Amino acid sequence: MIRSGLRPTLSLRPRALSETYPYTEVFPFRRHWPLICALAIFDIIFFIPAFNTFHEAVELWQQPDDLFNLVAALFITFWLIGWSMAPLVMTTLLVLLLFGREELRARQGELEIYLGLPFFGARMTYKASAIRNLRIEHAAKKSGKSWRGSYAAFDYGANSGEFGSDLQQEGLEKIRERVESVTGVTLRSGEALPEELAGDWEQAPQQHLEQPLTPDEEPLTLASPSSLILIAANLFPLAGALLGNWELGPVLLLYWAESAIIGFFNLAKIIVIGKWSALFAGPFFLGHFGGFMAGHFLFLYAFFLQDPAVDPAMAGNLSDVAAHLMILWPALLALFISHGYSFVHNFLGRREYIGRRVKDQMSEPYSRIIFMHLVIIFGGGLSLILGDTTLVLMGVIIVKTIVDLRAHLKQHQPREN
Repeated sequence: MIRSGLRPTLSLRPRALSETYPYTEVFPFRRHWPLICALAIFDIIFFIPAFNTFHEAVELWQQPDDLFNLVAALFITFWLIGWSMAPLVMTTLLVLLLFGREELRARQGELEIYLGLPFFGARMTYKASAIRNLRIEHAAKKSGKSWRGSYAAFDYGANSGEFGSDLQQEGLEKIRERVESVTGVTLRSGEALPEELAGDWEQAPQQHLEQPLTPDEEPLTLASPSSLILIAANLFPLAGALLGNWELGPVLLLYWAESAIIGFFNLAKIIVIGKWSALFAGPFFLGHFGGFMAGHFLFLYAFFLQDPAVDPAMAGNLSDVAAHLMILWPALLALFISHGYSFVHNFLGRREYIGRRVKDQMSEPYSRIIFMHLVIIFGGGLSLILGDTTLVLMGVIIVKTIVDLRAHLKQHQPREN
């Protein structure tokens, strides 16, 4: 929905002790005790497994003496991060329901509505001269404003604002007198002025797409810098296979690590898109994506990296895993540079974040995980059938490069209406 006209100044920050307003009216939130009790019960139920899992993770991190303990510690930690979002959200809501309040503040020429806790919250600042039609309204049952009961509402440009709960007309008149006295403005009635209705709050994503393409918004091609860098980064495994005698296992480990790089930049994209909502969406993504990555690594190690000649009881030495990664560091660096350049040049530079939603961005990297599953299943099966992994390795590198390029070009195409 596109809103137009005047907009209040919105900010989210701690309340400074030095802040003073000639007029402040506090409206505590209406306490809905059945909802508070139900939320508290669910919060405790969700906190119990989180608390137990935290102790289990601490014990595992104290002695990560082999790969399996390390992966178990990582998996449980990522699971804990994702799970903890539910009790944290419920605790936040519970604190707001118990201690939250709304404040109406006024000073010369300004009216401010503060919503949150006594020490931290959101504030919306309005020009007093543009406030119109201050009145009492009654919230409909089962609506988003039902908790207010009867409340004060006013018009501001093409939009409206509200404050208070269980207000009566007599109380509203006293508030009006105080506000007008402090702001030095007589709150008016009637229609908005033309200049108060002009201008959109923000431009719709469709409007961006309807504009003619600029050189920076032209579709990517194989000759685009990010495409060439991606091709060059994918040539490192090919060089390693031809010159460094890389086998299938290290190459699959490289692609697993590249998925981790993609997850890192995807988290950065979530932060750019979601801003404040990324405080919850980011850890949730990190939890489930990290858990998948930990499980995939253990599967990858057991099938392609573990030396069959080694006693299973001695398998999983962390120094062996570190040695594999050290061999791959030039290719890993090239892949990190490739995805980092695409993030800066395409996602930020071409403003690809416009119109994207956090929930869509959270699911975007999972195509990498699906591809990894396919590589493990078909690559492993072919290597067992052929006995020689050279052809399988070359096929994996070629197919992976083609899939990467197609996904890269498709992902960075200008979106149509």
